[in-house]
Amino acid sequence: MSKIVTLPELLHRVAEARAAGKTVVHCHGCFDIVHPGHVRYLDFARRQGDVLVVSLTGDSQVSKDLQRPYIPQELRAENLAALEAVDLVYVNDHPTATDLLRQLKPDVYVKGREYEQSSDPGFLAERQVVSAYGGRVMFSSGDVVFSSTRLIEALSRDPALDIDRLTTICRRHEIDRNSTEALLNSFASLRVLIVGDVLLDHYVLCDATDLAGEAPMMSLTQLEERVYVGGTGIIAQHVAGLGAKPYLLSACAADEATRQIRELLARIGAETHWVPTQPHLPRKTRYLVDTTKVMRVEHGRYHPLDSLAEEKAAQWVKSIIDRIDAIIISDFGYGTITGGLIGRIREIAKPKAPVVTADAGSPRGRLLDFKDADLLCPAERTLRTSMHDFERGLSFVAWDILQETNARELLVTLGRKGLVVFSRQSQDNHRPEWRGRLRSEYLPMLADHLVDSLGCDGALHAATTLALAAGGNLMQAAYLGSAAVALEYACLGNEPINANMLRRWLSMRLELSRSARRRPGEALRFPASPPDDRPPTRCDLTAARTQADPIATQT
Repeated sequence: MSKIVTLPELLHRVAEARAAGKTVVHCHGCFDIVHPGHVRYLDFARRQGDVLVVSLTGDSQVSKDLQRPYIPQELRAENLAALEAVDLVYVNDHPTATDLLRQLKPDVYVKGREYEQSSDPGFLAERQVVSAYGGRVMFSSGDVVFSSTRLIEALSRDPALDIDRLTTICRRHEIDRNSTEALLNSFASLRVLIVGDVLLDHYVLCDATDLAGEAPMMSLTQLEERVYVGGTGIIAQHVAGLGAKPYLLSACAADEATRQIRELLARIGAETHWVPTQPHLPRKTRYLVDTTKVMRVEHGRYHPLDSLAEEKAAQWVKSIIDRIDAIIISDFGYGTITGGLIGRIREIAKPKAPVVTADAGSPRGRLLDFKDADLLCPAERTLRTSMHDFERGLSFVAWDILQETNARELLVTLGRKGLVVFSRQSQDNHRPEWRGRLRSEYLPMLADHLVDSLGCDGALHAATTLALAAGGNLMQAAYLGSAAVALEYACLGNEPINANMLRRWLSMRLELSRSARRRPGEALRFPASPPDDRPPTRCDLTAARTQADPIATQT
């Protein structure tokens, strides 16, 4: 471990070596999986001088793939330091070694043979720096060629390695039992304004009996119906369940479903402002066989707020803004969110400066209208649809939307793959780093029991926002959001989570222990299925429906 140094230590020890008349050799790369090709390359480099310095690209700057690097930077540094040929190891928090070369000025800079005829702009900039101070660039004569990418693709999933990677991420960002408990305890003091469409999620549970006789289509027998509160209604329930007080602003209809939802939210302590612009609440009906969804039918159209409704909504927000610690904006595309309303809310909230997070709950949402947000948290498909960019790498699309919206940070969900967060190197727009390459961190899916993804985005949005408002950093917030997703994923339909459920789930997470590194031969521990202590928030529609748009009101 003494070989792994900080930048000041590196410069000092290189200066000492030079004073003793020694030749300094430098290698730089990702070194995701150290294989025989790397070993021969480093042995070659060591023979070119007296001191071998190896710098590796930090996790936030690796752009090969969303799930790369496969090995976290701390473990990659340990792997390199274990090699006899290597004298000093440094984790470089830049995409190339250009800046480090200017400071280090090695006598010899060694790259792999594949760079000998390379026109890569990053390497050309490095080569220019070395040539400018009179150093030499050499290329390895390694005769064994391996590919870290192909090795990783060939590896089977190793649960032990997955836990080690997750443990390293948690240590890096101070995610442990103490920090998560402190954040959860702080939720009770928070007040959150939620703006967006409330809708109904209608499940029709069926049995697939046969093919229909009149056409080659599936014939289903209806067994049961369930109706859940969806959209911002379930986000308000998540916020309340986690201990905070929700304030909800949404369009509504003069129907029985709206009345029941208003009663339900009143019982959980939510304060609401309803704008009656909808002929009926939007409904999304899904037909399921077992837990597999075979079809979705939407009942609802876009009915935007008019100028008078916007004014009344803005006045209500103005009357409560001094109590608000965070604002959640989630646009499902049915009309509550308008450009005028978002602009009014932004101006009203500016003096109080609450944490503002925003999401488009569907590709029809106004993601690009959420200017100056602290965090945008769309799904990847929604992000790409909003930016009309389906070809380029995710990091490029992330950079574009942060520039377009002037948002501070971005969290992109990847479905069952997990999520990735993006942040600028500086939040000062007068510094060049503000327009530089984004920092990123990948967090794998934490869910162990996957049943239904409905409601996961709302759970993520609620928990992440509360964690940020409670003073957590971006990765702490993302971890708690992912934990909320794990709970929501394990149940069928939109069911609210609560703080006790989250605490019990977190208590079983191995990576949250400071001493979480697994000892040889130690058995792995995985979380059990989430406890079934969520408060009931719906009634099963087993009898004939006697009211229009029935909705659950059981508590």
